[in-house]
Amino acid sequence: MKLYANYLKPLFFSRRFYWAFAVVIFLFVLSFFFPPLLAVSKAVLFLFFFLSAIDFALLFLPRKKIGAVRSAPERLSNGDNNTIQLAVTNHYPFVSDIQAIDEIPVQFQQREFSLVSRVRPGEEKRFAYTLRPVERGEYVFEDINVFATSPIGLLVKREIIPSRQMVKVYPSYFALRRYELLAWSNQLSESGNRKIRKIGQSVEFEQIKEYVTGDDIRSINWKATARKGGQLMVNNYTDERSQQVYCIIDKGRVMKMPFEGLSLLDYAINSALILSRVALIRQDRAGLLTFADQIGQFLPAGKKTGQMNSILETLYNQQTNFAESDFEKLYALTRTRITQRSLLILFTNFESLAGLQRQLPYIRSMARNHLLLVVFFENTELRELSDKPVDDIEGLYIRTIADKFAYEKRLIIKELQQHGIFTIFTAPENLTINTVNKYLEIKASQAI
Repeated sequence: MKLYANYLKPLFFSRRFYWAFAVVIFLFVLSFFFPPLLAVSKAVLFLFFFLSAIDFALLFLPRKKIGAVRSAPERLSNGDNNTIQLAVTNHYPFVSDIQAIDEIPVQFQQREFSLVSRVRPGEEKRFAYTLRPVERGEYVFEDINVFATSPIGLLVKREIIPSRQMVKVYPSYFALRRYELLAWSNQLSESGNRKIRKIGQSVEFEQIKEYVTGDDIRSINWKATARKGGQLMVNNYTDERSQQVYCIIDKGRVMKMPFEGLSLLDYAINSALILSRVALIRQDRAGLLTFADQIGQFLPAGKKTGQMNSILETLYNQQTNFAESDFEKLYALTRTRITQRSLLILFTNFESLAGLQRQLPYIRSMARNHLLLVVFFENTELRELSDKPVDDIEGLYIRTIADKFAYEKRLIIKELQQHGIFTIFTAPENLTINTVNKYLEIKASQAI
């Protein structure tokens, strides 16, 4: 059993082996018609077995053979290209042709993945490849299989290096870092939004200063004026920063629709993560709420040190299902748990006006107590069908249906705006920048 595990199971035959064996067989066939070739055939067969034995000794007798180490991050970014590194070391005393097969997670369904190179004695060869996950969750890397040959090249030895490793796929934190830098540098308004400077009228006190022409006389501090001997002093206020911003993510069946490998839920989660970070940078308090037919996770708004990590861990394992979303339960929770007026950013999707009207009473009720921003998605595939030239009856029918759905979307926007509800209608790939810019626009206009 040990013989089989150590010498026979790892043994494979190369293409060169089969071609050489085919030549030997061909010589023996020719020797049937030309008897003088029989001796040559036997000599070639002996040479073939002799070289195979030497090849076997070169590959299996040395103690140090092939080493391989995988370097993968502890977490991967969903929807982004993540770099994985593989280091293969040749401990043989000869040049070896290496084929490394990393058993990548089954979620990628890559069945022909291999890395090939020629490695000199004692050399460490580094490989790098990228993986783009499109689902959040736990991904498991299995063992590394390394196939090595000697300069003879008749036999192949497989070395299995145990390298089981579990990594977590989180929402797109690569984009989070990029937007964080933009937020610190005040370069987030890429869609043309302009800042609006407005004197704060809130109750957040900043300082007492001397009165100058143009200051609001209602903010005169008479006690400070008296202490200054009659020099008018005014209270200077600044806009309230510590406002509550809740990202509400619908996990119902409407968010199951995929675009470019990612579901609408994944797009919403990536956007909510980035928006929460921008809100924290802007000194607001960020919170999170998920729901479907039942209320999912509720994370109260805050801006403590670990809030961003709590949001990331909460979003990491959120999954959608095919249940109908219950907006009545959502309204009940916002009514009882979110008592302070807040900015609620609702990520959902409506494909028809009838679908909106079923949920409109609850949406309007939330808008009475909070500033509500409804974010839903444009079906880019329907837009492509509408723009596609028509040259037959079937194409005309498809285009008419696509135009009908696009018209329904415009009616949804109009219906929400008639009730004073902010809306964002965006393609999935533009969701993050449009949502962040809308948040900055609302902040600049001091709507909350």
